[in-house]
Amino acid sequence: MVVNIVVLTSFLVQVNDAQFTNQWAVDIDGGHSEADKVAKETGCANQGIILENTYLLTCHHVTRRSVDPHDQVHQEISSHEKVKFADQQKVLSRKKRQLWRIPQQQFGKQPFMQQQQPSQSHQDFEDLSHFNDQRWPQMWYLNRGNRLDMNVQEAWNSGATGKGISVTILDDGIERSHPDLVANYDPLASFDVNQNDNDPTPRYDLIDSNRHGTRCAGEVAATANNSNCAVGIAYNAGIGGVRMLDGDVTDAVEARSLGLNNQHIHIYSASWGPDDDGKTVDGPGRLATRAFLQGITQGRGGKGSIFVWASGNGGRDYDNCNCDGYTNSIWTLSVSSATENGLIPWYSEACSSTLATTYSSGSSGERKVVTTDLHHTCTSTHTGTSASAPLAAGIVALILEVKPELTWRDVQHITVRCAHNANLRANDWAQNAVGRNYSHSFGYGIMDAACMVKLARVWTPVPEQKKCSVDLDKPGSIFVPGKSSQTSVIHVKSCDDVSFIEHVQASVALQASKRGDVQISLTSPNGTKSLLIAKRPKDYSRAGFKDWPFLTVHMWEESPIGDWTIEVVNDGRTSVELKNWSVAFYGTKDHPQKDLKSGLPESIDSSQKALPASAEPIELNQVPKVPEQQTADVTKLHQGKQLKGLDSEEIIVPGLSDPSASGTPAALNLPHCSDSEIHPDLGCSTCESGFLLLGGHCVESCPAEGFYVGQENHQDSCIQCYYTCKSCDGPNDYQCKTCFGDAELEEESPTNKYCHNKSLIDKVFSSSRWYYVLTIGFMVNFFIVVFLIIYIIQWRRRNSRGRSQGLISASLESPTSVTSSMNGNGSRKKSWNGSANNNRGYSPVKSDKDKNLNVPFHDYDSSSDEEMFRKPFSDHK
Repeated sequence: MVVNIVVLTSFLVQVNDAQFTNQWAVDIDGGHSEADKVAKETGCANQGIILENTYLLTCHHVTRRSVDPHDQVHQEISSHEKVKFADQQKVLSRKKRQLWRIPQQQFGKQPFMQQQQPSQSHQDFEDLSHFNDQRWPQMWYLNRGNRLDMNVQEAWNSGATGKGISVTILDDGIERSHPDLVANYDPLASFDVNQNDNDPTPRYDLIDSNRHGTRCAGEVAATANNSNCAVGIAYNAGIGGVRMLDGDVTDAVEARSLGLNNQHIHIYSASWGPDDDGKTVDGPGRLATRAFLQGITQGRGGKGSIFVWASGNGGRDYDNCNCDGYTNSIWTLSVSSATENGLIPWYSEACSSTLATTYSSGSSGERKVVTTDLHHTCTSTHTGTSASAPLAAGIVALILEVKPELTWRDVQHITVRCAHNANLRANDWAQNAVGRNYSHSFGYGIMDAACMVKLARVWTPVPEQKKCSVDLDKPGSIFVPGKSSQTSVIHVKSCDDVSFIEHVQASVALQASKRGDVQISLTSPNGTKSLLIAKRPKDYSRAGFKDWPFLTVHMWEESPIGDWTIEVVNDGRTSVELKNWSVAFYGTKDHPQKDLKSGLPESIDSSQKALPASAEPIELNQVPKVPEQQTADVTKLHQGKQLKGLDSEEIIVPGLSDPSASGTPAALNLPHCSDSEIHPDLGCSTCESGFLLLGGHCVESCPAEGFYVGQENHQDSCIQCYYTCKSCDGPNDYQCKTCFGDAELEEESPTNKYCHNKSLIDKVFSSSRWYYVLTIGFMVNFFIVVFLIIYIIQWRRRNSRGRSQGLISASLESPTSVTSSMNGNGSRKKSWNGSANNNRGYSPVKSDKDKNLNVPFHDYDSSSDEEMFRKPFSDHK
């Protein structure tokens, strides 16, 4: 067993150290034919184009994975007359942002958790679309209404379904034959980078480890009204997949994926990134960065590809998504997660680069996301920020359908203006200088599909993006002693190209003995404070930050003019050195929507509270004055609702017909409602006799799946089953009657019936089998070791006995004489002559059979053995 452990350990060390592959990315002018020629002359094979004029060469005569780079082959390739640049590819650590385990309690301290009452959202069901899809009633994040969902049904009713838009999932492949995906499958948005072919079908294994991409694809474009599984947000959009995470991920693999067919694909959705372990600082390499730049400048005919990115699942390890160079980028729309009850999920990472939020899973008592799964099945257990990014990609597909001319920056502007915080609970909500609420956990809030579609219809493209960079007046190191803080100020006196900020990047060069002890914040001239990096207890790196460009989006549309203050807080014991820092502003010279005048901030920007009725119309090229009392107060949130009047205003777009355009709310006409007054948000509270209450409406019968008839507030109502039950007798998880196709009904008693997910059961059985195999293997190795020990002991005894016999024989031939005399009792008395008699004081105990053996005990000289023992090991004699 010891030998096995040593071999296994050495193998794992080799795997972890195997950084370099047998592939080279080479820049070659002259096209594919020249690349083939270079490959042939260097003994390699041309695997195809990565980006413009950059090709991938595989050298099969080189070890596929090696700890050290292959300098000789690299020299041969890079010195070729046609090669402008060559780069041997390294294996990168990239992880899917999925969750395998959900804790019983949320991680970390959550506000309101102790006071939180049972959620009422399980009783909410607003069915405006009447889909017949199997799991449609369970898709709570699309059909709760009352600003508790993403307002997608209203966007559908306005005619936006994603038709003509192509979305691709950069992941481990998609099951293109799935009944809920096959109708929308787009082969032009698909490729298998791992196998270098056009089929993105995932590799199947015993634990379905490559299910991630299929699940994400269903969230975007699962077919509607086909009586199967779920409904995608953009259910008429084309959906493709890039299989790139089921093998070695290199810079070339990422670049090929990000740059795939960018004139056809509109949106790239990615739910992966560097390790979310709370200690990694990593981002895109040279080729991936080129792919991003090529996408935003050339993609979609110059309007720019849309890159939607999951912010990360490292909350349990106190990770920060600003240490992820993919989410911490101006080119990506970074999306975070909120739970069913509007709380911060235990896995969520907080950072200043998050733009907006969609719903996903939470603690074990909160529902998860419903979507397609492998083997043509369906699941209601999709989790993490992996589930949030595809929902955002689906919403973006809706607005691109109604306004194909939108650029990648237009999409970000519309997202910011329409995001709202009606149901989101965080203790760091604040307002920036233009009156928008922002949070490090939720960005600008939940994405609102209906608002975004309405705004997209009247949107005019934003002016050209400009950049303005400012350095310190007097560069020099600033030392921050342990348990203290220091500030540094950059004075921005002029910034001719940027008057309205979109993104702010603070590039920081800092040295610390423990990087995780450092906290850095940036404050704008108008007082908006943004936490660039929080403390990360698991980050023990001594590398510090080497001009790492921390991104914040919290100063959106503020002015850059004034003093920008960076604060470094050192929570460690040793001094921290702030070597240098600079700030870069990305934005526009003119206001991004100067043609839309009064009414837009309070009607479109749902994150901004409505101004008093007496307020003067606001010109959008000025900073609006927001009353102090309108700042978000998270201590007054209750059951997912803010104070009355703060979040109930309707979303109105000037120029669009709206029933409340005149200022009078549209009349509510709910049939069979017995209320004299109908609440505009909650609808009906009591129904006529014979009718059931369902989400503020009166119905004759409950939906066939997911509901049971019960009493709520003394009214017969349709009450939602526990999310695992297809049909039930009550609201609890043990009151299931039937299950969905991905679960099995387990009857613990006549009254306790559970629905257990099949994949989880298979995992338990699989882990049990592995446990038995490992146990048996351990026992076999244990008995082998015991046998070897016994054998060695016996062998040594036999050898020592033989050596003793040899010593006895030698002693008989010794010149030492033996004399004997008779004792008084007739026994023989022995004495020893010779020098040995002077040195021996010890006489061995003899057995009965040895009592007549008149030989001495010979203690041989061991000085030579001791000398050999002390002598160090040497290959030389």
